[in-house]
Amino acid sequence: MGSDKQKLSDSERIDRLRLIRTSDVGPRIFRQLLDRFGSAAAALDALPALARKSGKPGKYAIPSPETVHCEMRAAEAAGAQVVAPGEPGYPTLLAEIDDPPPLLYIRGDTHLFDRPAIAIVGARNASSHGRRLAAEIAADLGAAGCIVVSGLARGIDGAAHAAALPTGTIAAVAGGIDIAYPPEHAALQAQIAENGVLVSEQPVGTTPTARHFPARNRLISGLSSGVLVVEAALKSGSLITARLALEQGREVFAVPGSPRDPRCRGTNDLLRQGAVLVESAADVLQAVAAQLAPRTAPKEKQRILQPPDPKADFPSDSAQDRLIGLLGATPTGVDELVRECHMSAAAVRTALLELELAGRIERHPGDRVSLVL
Repeated sequence: MGSDKQKLSDSERIDRLRLIRTSDVGPRIFRQLLDRFGSAAAALDALPALARKSGKPGKYAIPSPETVHCEMRAAEAAGAQVVAPGEPGYPTLLAEIDDPPPLLYIRGDTHLFDRPAIAIVGARNASSHGRRLAAEIAADLGAAGCIVVSGLARGIDGAAHAAALPTGTIAAVAGGIDIAYPPEHAALQAQIAENGVLVSEQPVGTTPTARHFPARNRLISGLSSGVLVVEAALKSGSLITARLALEQGREVFAVPGSPRDPRCRGTNDLLRQGAVLVESAADVLQAVAAQLAPRTAPKEKQRILQPPDPKADFPSDSAQDRLIGLLGATPTGVDELVRECHMSAAAVRTALLELELAGRIERHPGDRVSLVL
């Protein structure tokens, strides 16, 4: 699939790894830097000046080439490949979200990314009925040709993965691809590495902590055409995954449950908000029949591989002040800002990048920004 995909050069891969491992550079800022400068090398050269201009000189510590070479060697030793958006082996659906992982660690059969995928998530302390239902739906989705995606957590996740092993499953893990978490899923994780796919955006050897799981949740939804929630409390990671799915334009499904069971209050609330009610795999397949067609790689993603425009001007200091005057707590589209401030799109985006590096603005889905008050 995707004959227009092209591999990065070794030097660009190392530079991208240095850029995403730079302190305070996350996937969104990474993408903004690549869009503005055209290559990771150019972005690394420009970052110190951008940091000084933002009022925070020295904040963005860039790792040495040797540091990231060590990270690459560790990935190879763990049997993982490191791929970027636009390269062969990178999941097409994931590349389409607003903040795809700049580099993704993958171990397993990447051809599974070419098949339609549905995520199944839910409570770690799931009931036996919930685990059985998740396994039944996962097996039926697999029999219908779908890949089952989940997060390898206890409860619903583990039941869905185990039932989908014969037909194909993808596990997005919060820590390093070589770290078994939870420990009791070590055997299941090894089976998925052999017969499915493991994905992570964390370096090999990373032990997962609480801050890693929201990022892992966006991988689960980003890899899937839809997310099915089977049992979830009102405040749970599964509901975070459902919210991210909506932001990414994915379908959200929920299994109804007893109003007296705290593990079902989150799913019942999703249904009140308009999630598709699911009693069997057939309900899922019917709702997303059109979206489950094989996907092709969007050519737009290749634009970040183009060289930078040396004639592109940096905005003046007054540009930031002008944008701050136009912004408020309500998100505003970047295109609207370009029209209102009478600057070039490149100058607006660079000024917004400087404001983001300074912590003055926040990005939102749909290419919108708001002021941090």
